[in-house]
Order: sequence, then C-alpha cells, then structure tokens
Amino acid sequence: MPEQVNDFQGQSFHKLRRSCLRRGALFKDPLFPPSAQSLFYKREPPPGLTWKRPREICKDPRLFVDGISTRDLHQGSLGNCWMLAAFSCLASEPSLWKKVIPEHMDQDWNPKRPELYAGIFHFRFWRLGHWTDVVVDDRLPVSSDGVLLFCRSATPREFWSALLEKAYAKLNGCYEALEGGNTAEALIDFTGGVSEPLSLDREALSLHSDQRRTFFQTLAKAHECKSLITCSIRPAEGETVESVMDCGLVRGHAYGITAVKKVRLCEKLLKTSGMSRLFMVRMRNPWGTTDWTGDWSQGSQQWQQMSRAEREKMGLSIRDVGEFWMDFEDFCRYFTDVVVCRLVERALLWPRSHWKEVRCYGEWALAPCHSSASTSPSTVFQSNSALTVGNNNIKPGGTTQQGNWKETRLGESQQDREKEGKRGKQKAGKQVTKEEEYGNLTGSWEAHMDNRSRCGGCINHRDTFLHNPQFMLEVRGKEEEVLICLQQEDRRIRRREGAGDNLPIGFEVLKVEVNRCSRVHCVVEQAASSVYMDSRSVTLRGTLAPGRYVVLPTTFLPGATGRFLLRLFSYSHVQLRELWEDLPSPSVFQCFLPQPTIVTTVHLRRASGLSSPKQTAPDVYAIVRCESDTIRTRVFKEEVNPEFNLRTIFYRRYPDTHISIEDYTFKRHKF
Repeated sequence: MPEQVNDFQGQSFHKLRRSCLRRGALFKDPLFPPSAQSLFYKREPPPGLTWKRPREICKDPRLFVDGISTRDLHQGSLGNCWMLAAFSCLASEPSLWKKVIPEHMDQDWNPKRPELYAGIFHFRFWRLGHWTDVVVDDRLPVSSDGVLLFCRSATPREFWSALLEKAYAKLNGCYEALEGGNTAEALIDFTGGVSEPLSLDREALSLHSDQRRTFFQTLAKAHECKSLITCSIRPAEGETVESVMDCGLVRGHAYGITAVKKVRLCEKLLKTSGMSRLFMVRMRNPWGTTDWTGDWSQGSQQWQQMSRAEREKMGLSIRDVGEFWMDFEDFCRYFTDVVVCRLVERALLWPRSHWKEVRCYGEWALAPCHSSASTSPSTVFQSNSALTVGNNNIKPGGTTQQGNWKETRLGESQQDREKEGKRGKQKAGKQVTKEEEYGNLTGSWEAHMDNRSRCGGCINHRDTFLHNPQFMLEVRGKEEEVLICLQQEDRRIRRREGAGDNLPIGFEVLKVEVNRCSRVHCVVEQAASSVYMDSRSVTLRGTLAPGRYVVLPTTFLPGATGRFLLRLFSYSHVQLRELWEDLPSPSVFQCFLPQPTIVTTVHLRRASGLSSPKQTAPDVYAIVRCESDTIRTRVFKEEVNPEFNLRTIFYRRYPDTHISIEDYTFKRHKF
C-alpha cells in the first residue's frame, strides 16, 4: 500500500511541470529564488557568485552518469559532511534512493526530446511520519571560478547530488541551515527508518575480546538486514572538530560502514599474524579520500602480501573512492559513536520475524487561554490504601489492607473534561525526590494547578510530570522485546529567526495496573527510562514483561511546547493509544448508578504454602473481585509459592463492600 505524500509548501511537481511545458518556459521557483536569502542567514555570499542552470555549466548535463554511486559525492564549502554521509548510505541501496528521487528517469534530461525539459525537479524526504515532496528549479550557486559552490559530483555532467542538496536546503530554510548536524537525523529523513545509537565502550572493547566479538556480531546482523550504519570519533576536551589524528582519521567527522566481514586468512597472512580469522569493517569517507594509515590501509604491508585474486576471493574488495578497510580491533580503539538506522517496511502481510510498527502523534502544549481549571475541583475522590497480600496463605474472600500508594483525581470533573477534550498549561513545579513525592500525595490537586497542561517536563518535576501526554500499551502472553522511538518536529528551519535548536526530549515507561484504562495520576513503578538529549529522535530498546504500561514522552523542562511522533516496534501486534480521560468513561448502564467516590489500588504480591511438602505442587490462579469488576491472574503451573505481582485499580461506588481475593488450585491429570 503506497504511503501518502505531502506537497511541501503546497507546490505540486506535476502541475508546475505541465504549466511550464504548456508555456514553453523553464521553471523559476518563487519560494526558493536565486538570492542571498536562499544561501545564508548570517554570512554574506562570496564575491563573484552566480546562479546557473546545468546547461550553462556543461554541454550535456545528466541527473545520473553511469548510475548512482557514492563516488559521486564531493563536499563543497558547507560543513555538512553529516548530510553527505547519509547521501553516501543512500547511494549504496537502490531501493532507498529511488524513494528519495522518485521517477528519476522521467526527471532526467532527454537529448532526443529537449522540449520535454522544464528545469524542474522534485525529491522526497520523510518528516515526522510522512513523506514530503519538495520541488526545486535547476538554478545552482556557482563560484567565481565556475565550479558548483556546494555539493557536486566527480563527474562534471552529473547533478543528482547538487539538486538533492538544494531540495534539502529548501526544506530546512537555506543552505547555511545545513551547517553542522547529525547523520542519524539525515538518515531518518531519507529512509523513514529508526536511528538507534549503539554504546561503544572503547576501554572495555579493547580489553575484552568476547565483548568485541558480540559487538561485531551486532553490527554484522544490522548490516545483513540492510540497516545503514555510520560512525564518528567524538572530540575530547581541547580537541577540535575535523582535526586530523596521527592515524589519518578525522575527529567529529561522519564515516559510513559499507561492509562488516569475518574472513579466513590466507597462509601468508596466517604465518605473520598468528590468527586464522580476521574481523574487518569497510569504511567510507564522504570526502572521497582514504586517510586511514594503520593496518590494512591503502599500500600497507598486509595488502602487499595478498594478490588481487586472493583479495577478491576473501571478499575484501574496494568498490568506491574513499573506501578503506580496518581491523575491527582498530575500529573499536578509535571510534566512539555508532548509529544504526534500521529500515522499516510498512506492509499488510508481515513476516513473523519482522518488526511491526504502531505510531501515535502527540503534542506538548500549554493550556487554552480560556481555561477555567484554576477553579476548585468539582469532584474530589477519596483515595483508599492499597490492598497488599503478603506471605500469608490467601483465604477465599479475605482482604488485608496496608501500604500507602494513592490514586488522585485531577482537579476537573469528568463532564468538564469531556467538553474540553484538549490539552492545557501547567506552571513549572519544584524538583522533589521519590520519597517526598510519595509522602506528599493528597486526595486532590491544589486549586492553582492547571491540570490540563501537557508539557510537564521530565520525572524530576514530580508535581507536573504526569501532566504530559500518556500512551498505553499492553504486552500479552509472554515477555516482548520492543523498540520505542520518540521523534520531535524538526526546528532547523527556524535558524534564520535565531532559534532552531532541538528540545531536550526523552520518555518514561511506567508499569500500571492490569485493568487501567485512564490517565495515570501516581507514579508507582518505573519499567524503563530513555536518555534525555537535544536530538530529533530518542530511542530505547528493552524487554517488557506481560502487563500494561504507560509511555510518557516529555521535554526535559516544564513549559516547552512542540509536536512529536511516538513509534513502537515489536515482533507481535502491540497496540498503542493515547489516554485522554482522567477517569474511566462509564458504560450506559453505569450512568444510572451512583458516582464512584473512592479509588482503591490492590497489589496482589504472592501466595505461599498452597500444598504440603509431600504433595505435588498444584496449578494455581487467583481472582480479585470488587463490586462488578473481576480480575483474574494467569495460571501458574505447578507452583507452591506463586508470585502473582498483580496490580489492579477499582473506582468504587460502594465503599463499604468488601474486596475479595480467591485462589483456585487444581491438579493436572496425566493419561
């Protein structure tokens, strides 16, 4: 099923092209004109700069010459190697660049039909969950010596990289907005995939060969799945970006990994190295130069001991200019950061071994100006103590109450909440510890709190943290490996206005009651937590036990606003939905019953001694009953002391009625 494509700034490529062909005129883009504003927002254009169409630069221009290749890329006068590293990855995989450069054959110059050329091109980029089609004309900035000022191909007649860079510059506001960036962000824009940073502990990897082998296998598996992999060397304190190291590598420079290979050495190398197998990675410098001077570098003694035929047989080939091989141990010694962009294919029929994606859009937003949430709560629920069952035997119908967890009601009635249905504002709260948070919970929010805020900051801000958007997921059956990705809207286009910095973002995953269906008002158990960083996207991979969870995407500080996309990947179908209501919506029949007045949470921990030592352990499960609600645990097979660890929540209309816990044991008969 084809994905929807949005026209950037309302420009339709096909309509504009038809119009130009009908008038017999070349396209001139009014939204990205050949002016200083399209180039820079701070510095002045260099003297002698002009804008020229490809036919004014060479006689026989082409979009591609002998196909598309990573050797086509040469960085110009912009500090955008991060983008060129992504271009390099893109050029290595036809299925990827054909998405970014759609209808590439129809867009190219046709020397036999020159009347079909209209000087217009279009490229597609993935932004916040949608492919965006960007239209540009073919006027490119040229320096005083007649060379393209920015990205260009090694072949003067080839213009795909220069036109793609222009479209990306238009999407981001101007060429200068492309100065400095993150390759992971560009890879997401070009593929719609998920960029996942991999931890690289150089000291541990250098000392422990088993950890190094595990990390190598991770990279090899990612490369086998056609993931795009980039890496860089983070400058230490006092070191400058793009400074050259003694080994020839460049600090702060983005390299691409184009092959990950385990090879068996030939007899000559086996004698000199003493090893039968070698772990190798093939790197590429987007600058098109091979600066690595260590083992296996160009002209090194390792290559001199090997014929070209042996090299090809071992798979240690060099495909493009700028590529070089490194021993994986050397790679771990020098590089500090690795990013894997995992590609996502959206299809109706998913292979069982394939990631399945669900996504939700959200917003960190301030309260509406007409908010009346500053008034006192119209309905306040009492909060009953949690019901905890400890080591004693469970007796049918028996209950024991202890503990101090509380469920609080937001200061707004259910009816008002349903009418508004939108987000609100919250003032920044103070930073408190866990102990202070749990000890200070009250039955209602303070009157001055605007509880419709959806920009409450990270979990350090306990009194506003739960005002953030909340999304529920449920893991059924058995534990599930998930990958959660939070992506914020791109702000690079605001650099001209003096803004454009990413918000520091992250998210928390809370374990909640198995029957919860409304927003969380109390942090009980943290299941996972991402890092917080000022990146376009933040990811977390982990394994979740069966149960319900709530994901809270947040900015680091309260009050920051913006849109975001939350993506969840798993091998089974895990649903993800936003929680809007503060209380469960009553059914049609419950509307005629009294309104709930008490919220009670029950934590059924464990049972013990369900059979004597001489007896065979039974299968066991438990049922928690409260008014008309019944919650059942899973069946524990042949378990004397089952660890239920079941949390439930009940909104009670009749506080005087008992909550019962019943255990059921049964023997399995063998035939």
